[in-house]
Amino acid sequence: MRSLSPRYESALAAIDAANADDPTIIEVRNERVALALVHGRLATEWIEQLVEEPDETLLLAARAHHLRRWELPRDGYPLGRAGYLRWRRDQKIRHAADVAVILASCGYEPAEIEQVQRLIRRESIDGSQDVEDAACLVFIETQLGSIAARMDRGQLVDVIRKTARKMSGRGLEMVARIPLGEQELGLLSDAFSGPEPP
Repeated sequence: MRSLSPRYESALAAIDAANADDPTIIEVRNERVALALVHGRLATEWIEQLVEEPDETLLLAARAHHLRRWELPRDGYPLGRAGYLRWRRDQKIRHAADVAVILASCGYEPAEIEQVQRLIRRESIDGSQDVEDAACLVFIETQLGSIAARMDRGQLVDVIRKTARKMSGRGLEMVARIPLGEQELGLLSDAFSGPEPP
């Protein structure tokens, strides 16, 4: 990977410090860590696998894609798909606004900050699909097991299929690299091999 600037290291540290305040702690790869913090770190790792020589704006967008996510809870929105989509849209707007403050303090130019914001909002620009792929891969690794305890198998398979539809072919290939348990692997197998619901 190409050399990254000192301001990039400062921005990563600031993003991680903000995300470390997430009160939800999960165990990932034998480490107990704040949910938003591990989401940012793992998304950055996935970008480095998905993209040859990613630039700083793409890496920063991945790191901040769930910046302070817990501050806008899902249960503050209506149940159902419409409520979920509104919550997801509002989260992206918040993440983009919050990261702008951090990046400006680290010396990034307005055009660079806008690029990171557009990637976080998943606008139709180069790199947006990579951020989406990374976010989906992180979701599969960190949350599939926990939601399995709250949903029946049919619902879970549907969630996985909806996640897969947001991913590129390259992103779907990367799913095989995720360290998962037998339960999660079985769910993925059912979702990817079974017939689509009518």
